[in-house]
Amino acid sequence: MLDVLVSNSQSDHPIAAGRWEYLARRILEQEGVECDAELGLEFVDEGVMAGLNERYLGREGPTDVLAFPIDVPGQRADAEAGPPALLGDVIICPQVAWRNASQHAGTYDAEIALLVVHGILHLLGMDHEDDQEAQAMEIREQELLRSCGIEISPGEPRFSSASVPSRDAGG
Repeated sequence: MLDVLVSNSQSDHPIAAGRWEYLARRILEQEGVECDAELGLEFVDEGVMAGLNERYLGREGPTDVLAFPIDVPGQRADAEAGPPALLGDVIICPQVAWRNASQHAGTYDAEIALLVVHGILHLLGMDHEDDQEAQAMEIREQELLRSCGIEISPGEPRFSSASVPSRDAGG
């Protein structure tokens, strides 16, 4: 069973927890995670996000999404154990998403959907450290969003540097 645990500790922008839980579950299923697994999806305010961004990535200010993988597919010590049981946490800042929506995805809801998908792909091992990886990740994001009936407006590349803290950093 896939468990998606949604937490909303901010109040500046509305969050439809059930909608994002459903989207996360669909994305995980489409990416082949069909066993017992757990994902945390947390919505935080700018102060919390800025603190996480500085602590784990050494960057000032809030960002839109961070992913904290726990067990990454293909990187487990016990390969016989199957897919990871604890995927990790996707942390999203709705305030930053709100500001970025018109430039990235077109609408606030589409931006949140994009960030949910983007964070999950990070947890599953995708990254955007170079142009080729970034392009592959954006293509996969588009495919997954379209498969869920979500269209985002085309724009400039959205993610040009990694938003996944190192596991060595405590994430």
